[in-house]
Amino acid sequence: MHAAARSVSSLNLEKPAKTAPRALGRESIEPRLDLNLITERSAFDALEPEWNALFERAARSIHVFQSFNVCWHWANHFLAQESGKSAPRLAILTGRRNGRLIMIWPLVSERMHGVTQTYWMGEPLSQYGDALIDTDFDAVETLRAGLEFLRKNLSSDVLRLRRVRADANIAPLMAEIGAQVADEQIAPYMDLASAKDFATFEERFSAKMRRNRRRLIKRLEEKGLVEFLRLRGGTEAGELAAKAIAVKSLWLKDRGLVSSALNDKRTVRLFQDLAEGRDKKVPCVVSILKTCGQAAAFEISFTCKGRLVVHVMAFELAHEKAGVGVLLLEQNLKAGYEEKLAVYDMMAPGDAYKLDWCDESEPVVDWVKPLSAKGYLYARVYLGFLRTRLKSTLKSMPKPLRRLMRQGLGSASVPS
Repeated sequence: MHAAARSVSSLNLEKPAKTAPRALGRESIEPRLDLNLITERSAFDALEPEWNALFERAARSIHVFQSFNVCWHWANHFLAQESGKSAPRLAILTGRRNGRLIMIWPLVSERMHGVTQTYWMGEPLSQYGDALIDTDFDAVETLRAGLEFLRKNLSSDVLRLRRVRADANIAPLMAEIGAQVADEQIAPYMDLASAKDFATFEERFSAKMRRNRRRLIKRLEEKGLVEFLRLRGGTEAGELAAKAIAVKSLWLKDRGLVSSALNDKRTVRLFQDLAEGRDKKVPCVVSILKTCGQAAAFEISFTCKGRLVVHVMAFELAHEKAGVGVLLLEQNLKAGYEEKLAVYDMMAPGDAYKLDWCDESEPVVDWVKPLSAKGYLYARVYLGFLRTRLKSTLKSMPKPLRRLMRQGLGSASVPS
């Protein structure tokens, strides 16, 4: 074990002996579970080979944001660099049996507005949060032991686990302990494996929709050359990823909204590094539609074990009525079949334009578990009441009023 990893406790999870004989496909008594809290960057870095091995054998396609490389890039930009400075600090829980790494909760803690919150490492990049767990062991029992360890050894007011899919490893435990549901959305996706090719897949859309897309591409081609780029790594990919974030921010501003995450320079630099892929590569894809030599529509996505997740979709406001976003999405679906992807995941929230394309979805929940009296008040009063109503109020406002508020108050962002 690396010296910087804090070994606070070990638990023996032996199960009561049974009188009836049972099959011995593996050890009849589970070996001891050793739990540790990783709080130092050097200890996190030392986990790389073991983390990668656990990810390879136990991660599913939904765990795209739990890879070591994604977390490593995030740490480079978001972790606290100086003692005393307000920023996320590592609180990674690891579990081992017989010295073998079998569980990782990729967590960080941060004190905000007088409340110490523990949340998924990777926010705001991570859109799906979960723990990694070896399938050779009882997942719920092992995760339950991990949660109890965190309660006893982590100095935090509230465990705030956002964007947990219904099929996540951690979801059954959150339901079992009665964790508070702070928000619930759906993540729409397309099952590409349900059709042999794009032509067959496209038949599920109405003839009117298909004619409309053909008309859009014809009109665009009449104005000049239309190009589609699909980049994996390199300087151009990084520059276009940064451009995509800027264009998305302008689109939000036009609607009287602002994203604190997208306006954060750390987020822009993180996306640029992931797209460039110079060190510890992440399967990031930057897709572009160009018209007359100028980028008009953008998509930043990530792939993992046959799943592509779309993180950023944006288009230049000057081309809004030309349907460039729709045309880029259609082209990317064709590319998905060429690359033998099984799932094209548009992730939460379940916006109307996503549902026009997707016929499947997965529930996604923000779970909250108070760990102190202060955390209980924060969860119940702010997350459970004030934040929900503020979000609803902002979303229901007419666009001109949101613009006016944004100009007057500096931002009308939906609170995170």
